[in-house]
Amino acid sequence: MRKKVRNLFLFFTVLAVLLPGCGGQADAGDTGADEEKNDTQTVQEDTDEYSCGFIVGSFEQVFYQKLGDAIESEAAQIGMHAIVTDSELDSQVASNKIQSLADQGCQAIALSCNDPEGVREAIDQAASQGVAMFTFDCTADSDSIQCFVGTDNYKGGQLGGQEILKYSQDGDTVGIIGDSTDAAGADKEQGALHVLDGQNRTVISGNDFEGDPNKAQEIMGNLLVEHPEISVVFCVDDTAATGALAAIKEAGSECKLIGYDGNPEALEAIADTEGNGHWWVSEIAQDPQAIGETLVEQMQIYLEEGALSSKEIPIDPYVVDIDNVEEEM
Repeated sequence: MRKKVRNLFLFFTVLAVLLPGCGGQADAGDTGADEEKNDTQTVQEDTDEYSCGFIVGSFEQVFYQKLGDAIESEAAQIGMHAIVTDSELDSQVASNKIQSLADQGCQAIALSCNDPEGVREAIDQAASQGVAMFTFDCTADSDSIQCFVGTDNYKGGQLGGQEILKYSQDGDTVGIIGDSTDAAGADKEQGALHVLDGQNRTVISGNDFEGDPNKAQEIMGNLLVEHPEISVVFCVDDTAATGALAAIKEAGSECKLIGYDGNPEALEAIADTEGNGHWWVSEIAQDPQAIGETLVEQMQIYLEEGALSSKEIPIDPYVVDIDNVEEEM
């Protein structure tokens, strides 16, 4: 994504002290200690530097690792102090960290609302304390949110549905491995189902892998036992696709696989035409770099001007297959 023209007339004075990090896992009941991606700094009241907190879904997922890197890089370039941590995909952890970041003096906080209902109260509470609240990747229904920046996951699901049609024929049985426990996963599955509605395909859906690749492998294995004729399956993220691939190979099936995220393992699989690329044929790729950069820019604009031109900024996903995979690697 092309970077926006920056205001070159802003200068920032940085005055901060080192904040001790906690490393590994955060206790869901501890609102004062945060796992942070890098060593961070405590904001002093007399600094001119904006301090913003960012809560990604999970550092165990490559997508969120890349998003965190993009946030840190963009923040450094514009002179913003960024505290980047994760929620471990737990709404209570996310809620505790929202309060902790507010207590540390963050003027704005952005988070991935993987469980929208579970974090709504914490978002509203922080906003009532004067913190500007933003969301990315997944959002929540709250008037306290100033702007959402993220992949148009419904559109991504539609692309997944189109890929299913591309790699199947009339009358085929096809499948979706989804995750209705995650807002983004639900959007992806619904987008695919919208495209497949009215098409001459038998669609097996409603299989939630709940973020566990082992469960995705089990689901795929069961699908192949119950529907050995299944010709293609769409997985709502690469964690699920990795598990599904293992089951497909173990069963000796010719079922084709479509993933979602654009993680390195997916690109490597597609490029390996003599190996995993025989099954993993395409990918719906997200752009974590663009999401992170745009998010930081919007937060900076809001803190400077007090308003934004849009409450929602979608970042388009795109298809990666053998024709363009080398360009993405």
